[in-house]
Amino acid sequence: MIKKLLIYNSGGGIGDSIQLFPLILSLENLFEKSEIYYLGAHENHYLGKLKEYNINVKTLDLGLKYFGFRWWHLIAVKKNFLKLELEKFDLIVDCQSKLRNTVILKQIPSKAFYSKTFNNMFCYGLEGQAKNFWSNLKKIDYDIKNIPKKYFDESKRLLPNKNYIGFSLTQGNVYRKKEWSINNIITLCEKLKKYNKVPVFFIEKKKKSLKNKIENIIPDSIFPEHESDISSPALVTCLGKRLDFVISIDNGVMHMLSLGKIPMIVIFGPTDPKKFAPTYKETIILDSKKIYNTSDISKITVEDVLQAVKQFVSF
Repeated sequence: MIKKLLIYNSGGGIGDSIQLFPLILSLENLFEKSEIYYLGAHENHYLGKLKEYNINVKTLDLGLKYFGFRWWHLIAVKKNFLKLELEKFDLIVDCQSKLRNTVILKQIPSKAFYSKTFNNMFCYGLEGQAKNFWSNLKKIDYDIKNIPKKYFDESKRLLPNKNYIGFSLTQGNVYRKKEWSINNIITLCEKLKKYNKVPVFFIEKKKKSLKNKIENIIPDSIFPEHESDISSPALVTCLGKRLDFVISIDNGVMHMLSLGKIPMIVIFGPTDPKKFAPTYKETIILDSKKIYNTSDISKITVEDVLQAVKQFVSF
């Protein structure tokens, strides 16, 4: 019986954590009354910025920063685990496939271990079901009704009407160029405003200069996060439900909005849509690698986006 299990995530962004919502909920459903621990290479967003989503996990803190990314962790992990005086885990689920990280993670005592690394060769204790473990999980999608009501009330106050079109154009990961030109966004807004669409921009409060720049060029645009005392990804998710559709790059906001299953056009460049894009029906993916055979996101044109918009708006 699985009473205590550990999930390992090597990704550090909020989007990486949101993508694990269905896995956590699916494991929770499969192993009822089990304790789920989370070990990340970075901070535990579930107990931080994502806490209002009410994902029920505990943190396994081994005192090893960037866990799994340093070979010396191989020596320290068992020693640090013993200091916590915890019993061995019934199951460890490895959510990544880097050899080094998997080898280090495997040092944590457990009765069963699941990892896709090297075609499941590190799995054990799953009674011959290792290769089917992941695919046999009944997927449980996140229900936004778990978000406190105050966020829905605030989103209605901020966006009380209709005909809103959302835009998210800033990236969190500074190491990959995946932002689409602001000039393209401006051109797009001008065209959509002819059809009485109101542009809504999701821009953090700390990016005030970018907000002011857009506001000067597109005076009727709305920046809901700058008009609220609440600062939370949960608010972004609820605001999404007030929109007709969203145009976004691959970033954390895209994942926040996708929890509401709203219509979305997502622009991809260097990153892989098979790995990061929302998978529900009303998602349109514009991938420069597929359309123009390049990872240069700037090759996606305004006309490309407008053609996609026609699936949501009658021109």
